[in-house]
Amino acid sequence: MVPCRSCGEGIPENSRFCPQCGASLVAETMVTRTAAVSSPAAMLPSRTPSPSGSLDEGRFLPGTLLVDRYRVVALLGRGGMGEVYRANDLRLGQPVALKFLPEDTAKNEATLARFYNEIRIARQVSHPNVCRVYDLGDVEGQPYLSMEYVDGEDLGSLLRRIGRLPEVKALEIARKLCAGLAAAHDRGVLHRDLKPSNIMLDGRGNVLITDFGLAGLTAQIQGAEVRNGTPAYMAPEQLAGKEVSFQSDIYALGLVLYEIFTGKRAFEGASLAELVRLHTETTPVSPTSLVKDLDPAVERVILRCLDPDPRNRPASALSIAAALPGGDPLAAALAAGETPSPQIVAASGETTGIPLRVAVPCLATIIAGLVIVLIVGAQTSGLEQLNAEKSPEVLSATARELIARLGYTAKPIDSASGFDYDGDFMRYLTQKERPGGKWHEAPAARPSVLRFWYRQSPQYMFASDFHDSLLTPGVVTAYDPTPILSGMVNVELDPQGRLTLFEAIPPQLETKFDAAPAFDWKVLLSAAGLDLAKLQPAEPNWQELSPFDARAAWTGTWPGTARSLRVDAAAWRGRAVYFLLLGPWSRPARMQPFERTRGEKAAILFLMGLALVAIFGALFFARKNCVSGRGDRRGAFRLAVFIFLAEIALWLCRGHFFPDAGTFGLFIIASSTSLFLATVLWALYLAVEPYVRKHWPHAIISWTRLSSGRWRDPLVARDILFGLVLGSIWSFTFELRHLAVTGLGGSPDLPSAEYLMGGRQALGAGLAHVPNSVQTTLVFFFLIFLLRVILRKQWLAATTFALIFTAVKWLTSANPIAEVPVEFLVYGIAAVVVVRFGLIALAAGILSVDILGSMPMTTNISVWYASSSMATLLIVLALAIWSFHTALAGRRLFKQELFE
Repeated sequence: MVPCRSCGEGIPENSRFCPQCGASLVAETMVTRTAAVSSPAAMLPSRTPSPSGSLDEGRFLPGTLLVDRYRVVALLGRGGMGEVYRANDLRLGQPVALKFLPEDTAKNEATLARFYNEIRIARQVSHPNVCRVYDLGDVEGQPYLSMEYVDGEDLGSLLRRIGRLPEVKALEIARKLCAGLAAAHDRGVLHRDLKPSNIMLDGRGNVLITDFGLAGLTAQIQGAEVRNGTPAYMAPEQLAGKEVSFQSDIYALGLVLYEIFTGKRAFEGASLAELVRLHTETTPVSPTSLVKDLDPAVERVILRCLDPDPRNRPASALSIAAALPGGDPLAAALAAGETPSPQIVAASGETTGIPLRVAVPCLATIIAGLVIVLIVGAQTSGLEQLNAEKSPEVLSATARELIARLGYTAKPIDSASGFDYDGDFMRYLTQKERPGGKWHEAPAARPSVLRFWYRQSPQYMFASDFHDSLLTPGVVTAYDPTPILSGMVNVELDPQGRLTLFEAIPPQLETKFDAAPAFDWKVLLSAAGLDLAKLQPAEPNWQELSPFDARAAWTGTWPGTARSLRVDAAAWRGRAVYFLLLGPWSRPARMQPFERTRGEKAAILFLMGLALVAIFGALFFARKNCVSGRGDRRGAFRLAVFIFLAEIALWLCRGHFFPDAGTFGLFIIASSTSLFLATVLWALYLAVEPYVRKHWPHAIISWTRLSSGRWRDPLVARDILFGLVLGSIWSFTFELRHLAVTGLGGSPDLPSAEYLMGGRQALGAGLAHVPNSVQTTLVFFFLIFLLRVILRKQWLAATTFALIFTAVKWLTSANPIAEVPVEFLVYGIAAVVVVRFGLIALAAGILSVDILGSMPMTTNISVWYASSSMATLLIVLALAIWSFHTALAGRRLFKQELFE
């Protein structure tokens, strides 16, 4: 007699079916019982009769108290690897399941080793869809393990009772099976005995994988161990004793899914040899031929799992969940503890537009923010107080007329012009005079903090230095290239066109030595708006590089102020070569390089160290992710290409070009620096993206879609819209800070001088914020990633992140009371946005706040720089309208739902 596995009734050895319940003896005993064996012959079913008869209640009767803790309730089941009882844990007051080895094998050292191994392996996998193992114990020499009790039935019993499951329920169970198996595989654990009877369903619909008695780590399963398992659910390579791998579990999962969706086994064999032949030489009956309305996608997944060649099966259990219809592959990946692929991330999330009740307030907030920022920004902008009435074209013409009037009539080969700010004078006002509430008077008085420079040269001007972190070559400034060539002339004017500096380099070789008349200094003083009668002669003491044969100097006060003024001038052979207006803030730059404060030096050192950590850390993690295959190389490459092209476009807008071979040299330098910055951001992206994809995948859903070319995707537009809302709020916050700073006597806000040149330079000033916003966003992600690794708490990492950048601002701030709280608030919001809203939203927010914070603010549309201001606002507004329209995904604006 052998026991029926369904009801426990004794069955004669020659019977094919149980006389009590009708279960198939052949199917149950020959191919569906677990066997821990070393050869195919040993896989034959056991013929040992049940010692307890037809009403077998196991070795422990209900009510038995074990180890003064567990009260036996009933025998739950018996299999080739032991007996499982339901019991009550009297100490903890909860039901548990106790698993005992068969009595005849409990003393076998190999079996005991396998039993202990089950505990070690099972404890490595912690997942809602994997049965938990609690403890190991011993009852009169019989070892047991306590594990989670599942109040339900096994899947095999359910399938025998009702047949196939409804497709919706089958899909739910399939996804949970994939999640649990993926969690085991993620820990390097092979189950090796996945079958319906080892899958439990509780009363709440939860699915748990049980019985890790044959489980093992991939590197530890060799030799005869390969064949251990249940023959009916073994992969062909496992039946042949060749190998066992994750793909073997995938094959067993395919067999289980076949039964779930069809109610039948994929292969029915009366003997082991026939079973081996069926698995290796035949394909199962098409599931759709058994279930007519089955989704074809389900059939494709199952048949891929059952491919005889392991290489053709799905790569992971997670990929099976992703391929099943109607599922959320991202949620499946996170549930399994795996890192989802970029394709899975891009496929997840919303595919429809945002509702009007969300989109309309967002657009309204952006428009209101732009209006408020414009109005408040015009009040805090120092440009409005500078009386900058003359445009760059008018000032350039004034400079050329002055140069010609001073005797330099030769037509130049090259010329350049621009605006900049007198940083030394602004620091003097802040540190020495502290004008307080009179700051609105300081910019309008002389000297002006805004300067216009014009220079011309008998040769093409080739700038040799980099002037910011964007490494744009060929940007000519007032002193790059250095004015040392004969015939070079430099002129500086204030916004009203009054002369503040003149430099001219005489010829290096002279052939005529005719006597020249004495130079009339009144010409220079008149151009500077100074009255010689109000000045006192002084001894010249400022030396320039150009030769001179006449010098003069005067002292006095700047017109309209009490600030001391010094004027130094020099001439050579009747023509002016040097003229300079000086104040107490003026430095002899060749003798006294610019010195920063201790706080500024500390901040710079900190930021430099931070940059080095970011670069070398990015290279380390990028290499690690590339070697492990976790990095999104396609996304990184596309980002690098975008940054490269943006840098080239920036060079085209900012560079100084001339029809000479030097322009090609500039192109080589621009390509090299663009490639360098693109490579740095490529490495930074590869270092950060896999971590974000694993822990915050929702933060980069829109980015992965954008990087794949889906720029009109509603989710991409939604995140850009949210980012612009964030940028408007940030801009308004900064304007309030400017109001507080100016109220405390701080300097007014000054726009980027490049915007004042209009056209190509203004476009370059705006374009410069694009790579900066991407760079800043990635650095923010990278720093929060490092801080989270170090501090192990997300909230603590976000707080530390905000404190770091607030401390940098505190070191360099002249008004910490007004600025530090705002900085902490802004960086705190940035940390939240990094995690909550994602990369696209943060980048859009940083881009918009940088653009709005650097543009010239004015409400007077008649001034010459109003076009740059209005154009910048219109670009931001156009981006907001586009994102608003695209995020709606075709919804009409004027519909009843707007008022619902």
